[in-house]
Amino acid sequence: MTVDTPVRPTGKDRPGLLHRVSGWSMRHSGLALMLWVVVLAAVTTASLLVGNAYKNDNSLPNTDSQRVSDLFQAHQPQGETASVQIVVRADAGLAAEQQRVESMLAVVRKLPHVASVADPYAGPGSMSTDRRTAYSTVSLDASVVDVPLADVRMIIDRAQDFARPGFQVEVGGDLARSAVESPGGIAEGAGVFAALVILVLLFGSLLAATLPLLTALFAVGSALGVLVLASHVFTVPSYTAPVMMLVGLGVGVDYALLIFARYRHELLKDATDRETATMLALDTAGRSVLFAGCTVVIALLGLLALGLGSLQGIALGVTLTVLMTMLAAVSLLPALLTLFGKRIERSVRKHAAKQRRTPGDGWRKLAAAVQRRPWVPLVVGTVAMIALALPALDLRLGFADAGTDDPAKTSRKAYDLLADGFGPGFNGPLVVVTEGGPAAAQELGRTLAADPGIAAVTPAQQTPDGKLATVLAFPKSAPQDAATSDLVQRLRDDTLPKLGSETQATHLVGGATAAADDFSSAVSNRLPIFVLVVVGLSALLLLAVFRSILIPLKAAVLNLLSIGASLGVITLVFQHGWFGAQPGPIEAFVPVMIFAIVFGLSMDYEVFLVSRIHEEWRRTKDAREAVREGLATTGSVITAAAAIMIVVFGAFLLSPDRMLQQFGLGLATAVLLDALLIRCIIVPAVMRLFGNHAWWLPRGLGRILPKIALEKE
Repeated sequence: MTVDTPVRPTGKDRPGLLHRVSGWSMRHSGLALMLWVVVLAAVTTASLLVGNAYKNDNSLPNTDSQRVSDLFQAHQPQGETASVQIVVRADAGLAAEQQRVESMLAVVRKLPHVASVADPYAGPGSMSTDRRTAYSTVSLDASVVDVPLADVRMIIDRAQDFARPGFQVEVGGDLARSAVESPGGIAEGAGVFAALVILVLLFGSLLAATLPLLTALFAVGSALGVLVLASHVFTVPSYTAPVMMLVGLGVGVDYALLIFARYRHELLKDATDRETATMLALDTAGRSVLFAGCTVVIALLGLLALGLGSLQGIALGVTLTVLMTMLAAVSLLPALLTLFGKRIERSVRKHAAKQRRTPGDGWRKLAAAVQRRPWVPLVVGTVAMIALALPALDLRLGFADAGTDDPAKTSRKAYDLLADGFGPGFNGPLVVVTEGGPAAAQELGRTLAADPGIAAVTPAQQTPDGKLATVLAFPKSAPQDAATSDLVQRLRDDTLPKLGSETQATHLVGGATAAADDFSSAVSNRLPIFVLVVVGLSALLLLAVFRSILIPLKAAVLNLLSIGASLGVITLVFQHGWFGAQPGPIEAFVPVMIFAIVFGLSMDYEVFLVSRIHEEWRRTKDAREAVREGLATTGSVITAAAAIMIVVFGAFLLSPDRMLQQFGLGLATAVLLDALLIRCIIVPAVMRLFGNHAWWLPRGLGRILPKIALEKE
């Protein structure tokens, strides 16, 4: 049976890929929906059957901390097994509690995966000087990834069974932190529910509101299943999945909403039928979505320029999610619009009939007010953005440890007990290795002990082959203090090179604290290349699309301002501890990830708003009228899309994971500022000042630039 092709705005043109994909989905809407259901079910089932093979690649080539790790692998090839620490505190002194402690350790020794348990009464340095705090290292028989968290929770429970008033028992270590993490899913559920409420208020129909959400959920669910399968082939970090959901839900709803809003706009025209409205929406908003998605992909792939394995894996994972949301927006959404088009049209027209004001009147008035005195909102808005960005100059990168956990968690309590009993630096010792002989190792210990920033050092320990010696140096400051980073830098740049020239030995500083500093330095050193790649390629795309010099420059500057402001807010909240947050450094890869994601997302609103302004300018050649009409037709959609992104991203503040909290706050802040302050206030002011010059392009450049149309002529 032959099915007529839906009416297209430009029938003379040969259908492009977008038309072919969306047209097929409309003609075979039931089959298209079924294919998405089958794909989602297939990848989800396969991922559940094979499980994930996530692996955190924390390698840092050409750094001291990586060289230390490589040396340990070479001289201790048997590998490293996991461990946790049981920390006890007795108010009356541990001498009176020795029997209780020994009984507790005897119970722990019999638990699964426990290889050995150290006796704090026998081991040197395991008890504080006041004899009230002690720790026992519980060595396990497998690596961190192979120990079931249920068995770690059993160790915690059995040890804490012996606690009583005046005798505190806590369990610390990375495994203990993971074992007591709160269950996930709350943030995602809260974000989806809030997005649904906003969509219902916007469209006045539950059915219409669910279409963008369904599109996003299908895309994110399919991408997650593919990610799990891909983890068996590529190196995918364990934290990629929650970041994918964070970005995928926001972007997926956003893209589907932009297309659906244009579809609704076309439906309300009396002469437009449903098929034509769908194709017009895809020909305009659909092209904008594909372009905006490409800028997000470019920004994410720009992370590859940093050359850091952990960021490359997460960049590829989030890129996959964005590609799936783009595909769902131009294939699944047209199928849903065809299947439920009649009911949606009825609800849309009914909702529109209830509205008393002409759509866009408020936005026209706002644009007119901004255009009357453009310098005032431009200066005030820019100063506000710069003020928010200033705290980011003090941004300090690092990695979260138990010191930034919830004070109620046992891992945080163990951290605090060790810091109180043995000093703040006990939780983050520096691992200093030397490839010299015993004499060089002894001299290393004496030199480190004399350093004013070091509280204590352990005797040098030789590897089994005798070629390597290790000294643990405990700083006087906490692992996340700036003073500890300064100590690492001083040892590497001054103290150890001088000692090496005297003893003819090589000394390296490693450990978790030093590795965090190395990662931060690697990101900082390569950040200019990353920014240049992302900003440059995005500006070139805008240059080709809008045939303008000033539009890409404006977009680049304003996007950088919104990113700087979001990083400033993160610094105030998470580094300085505003609003009750645990103060500490910002996760080392959060700023570059926020830069990549926000720079791409900002293009959504830039393209959606400026393309409508450009459309009106080409029709009227009146720059001021074009800005007013462009804002009037897109203002409500931009604010609704931004509101959805804000609630989806902001919901991740409910997550127990500090990294996701920082992501959520940073992305929500950037979208809020970008959609309300930049797109609705600053951009109209700038476009008013530009006038017709906004669309100026040198003729020579225009001849060599490719033509990328966001809409049919």
